[in-house]
Amino acid sequence: MVAIPVGLIVAITVVDLLTPSGIHLGPLLVVAPAITPSFAGPRTTGLIGALAVAAQILIAALRGGFDVNHQVQIAALAVLSLLITAYAREQRRRHRELARVRSVSEATQRVVLRPLPHRLGPLRVASLYMAAEDEAQIGGDLYAATRVKECTRLIIGDVRGKGLTSISDASVLMGAFREAAHLTPDLLELTDVLERSVCRHLAEHIATANVEHGGAEQPGPEADEELREHFITALLVDIPDEGAVMFMANCGHPPPLLLREGGRVTTLHPANPGPPLGMCELPRSSGDPGTPETMPFEDGDTLLLYTDGVIEARAPDGSFYPLVQRVAQWCGSGPEGLLHHIRRDLLAHVGGRLGDDAAMVVIQRSPALHPVQQLKKMVPANGAHR
Repeated sequence: MVAIPVGLIVAITVVDLLTPSGIHLGPLLVVAPAITPSFAGPRTTGLIGALAVAAQILIAALRGGFDVNHQVQIAALAVLSLLITAYAREQRRRHRELARVRSVSEATQRVVLRPLPHRLGPLRVASLYMAAEDEAQIGGDLYAATRVKECTRLIIGDVRGKGLTSISDASVLMGAFREAAHLTPDLLELTDVLERSVCRHLAEHIATANVEHGGAEQPGPEADEELREHFITALLVDIPDEGAVMFMANCGHPPPLLLREGGRVTTLHPANPGPPLGMCELPRSSGDPGTPETMPFEDGDTLLLYTDGVIEARAPDGSFYPLVQRVAQWCGSGPEGLLHHIRRDLLAHVGGRLGDDAAMVVIQRSPALHPVQQLKKMVPANGAHR
């Protein structure tokens, strides 16, 4: 790459010396140091600038001496080369700072949004996170999964807003879920525990903001209004290892999709949806508060959990992404293959860049991973060990 500015300097110098005396191409030498910071650091940029100044001096010496015109050209080129070198130095510093920010972002992602295992009991699992903000590895969408006795428990959620400003709310919910999921066997009771954790966090956040701005420690009307504007939609799912059902609690989240062989896609609308987490004063369920919703989930079925960043993604013409219609053609792709198809198709739909964070989790019940099936392989029909 360094050969490009050096070649420009040589070419401009030769052409300038071959043209009539009334034509001066020496000022074009500034192009060489100007393009160097795009691929090299300040030291190389300074050397290219010095070479350009030396070429300008050579032109002046061979074109009749150092008259006022050549002196001004040499001085101007030297000053511009110094400025470009200083710019290259600042650019290098910013690149190093950006690399540190990326490192912190990746570390935050590993702590807050841990990668899901590819297998949980009899389930195959795949997950995907797509942040809307540039250089962000994590934003307001979240997901987590854990094993609770002979059951797999999952959560997917979406914090109001996007990008780095919503990481705090997401981390609070993720921490509460990881702690309470093993201590709270009932799914709806778990949503109440998460609700209290989110409300407590939001109240503390508003109180701290008031104190920092010189206000009272108790939230006022404006703080109450801000508190109501913060909420998290969430979907909690329990999938027992045995049986062909799953249990769900929907807190204002987009309904999941159930994919079956033959391209059959069913949207699992909740019969008794609850309000999003963080609404604090609203009741958790409009129906029977004591029983989570039961949905079919048989061997070979695939469950797609997603956030609204997927279904609200707009094409340049304003149309939303037709998730249900698109996934029907990929029902047999497996968890990883399904996410690959959706990601590529989604980015093509929006023109390459999302307007909001998007997260997806795919769960497939696999007979080959079922504990009973594994036991049958180990123990023959007569009961004797192989």
